[in-house]
Amino acid sequence: MNTRSPRAAAHAFDTAHFRQALSQFATGVTVITTRLADGSFRGLTASSFNSVSLSPPLVLWSLGEQASSMPIFSGNSHYVINVLGAEQAELAMLFARRGENPFDQVEYTLSRTGHPILKGVSAWFECHNRSRYPEGDHVIFVGEVEHCAFFAQPPLIYHGGQFGLAPAPATAEKTTK
Repeated sequence: MNTRSPRAAAHAFDTAHFRQALSQFATGVTVITTRLADGSFRGLTASSFNSVSLSPPLVLWSLGEQASSMPIFSGNSHYVINVLGAEQAELAMLFARRGENPFDQVEYTLSRTGHPILKGVSAWFECHNRSRYPEGDHVIFVGEVEHCAFFAQPPLIYHGGQFGLAPAPATAEKTTK
């Protein structure tokens, strides 16, 4: 069975327009962390995180194919997806910058396989690097979740090019007659 479709018709928009349209979708913010062969750590900010399957437990995220960290994440067996909490916008910015080592400035513990779990996150997922799929200018990473945890705190969201807080969940209004 062929699962590939023919190419789409010519696009009636440019990259800037497409990016603006995408920014209307609010996403969570994650920091993906891993350990290098020399024992040091690497991490990056990503908002391209999603669930794939409950059984087996699979999640995905994507990374630009030209990213300097591509060889690291492609070659490592494990990584941790840290879902940032509402108060962690500075942490998102820290891991988005190039050049400095953010692990010198943050608190973390180590996962079962020795990968950084950032302190104060809303949730984390320790993943086996199951598969990768090149699509367009990114590579989609599918991770099989081996361990995870979550905490009762709101997540950080990204919408319209800015960090923000997720709205509080609606509560049912009680009416008496």
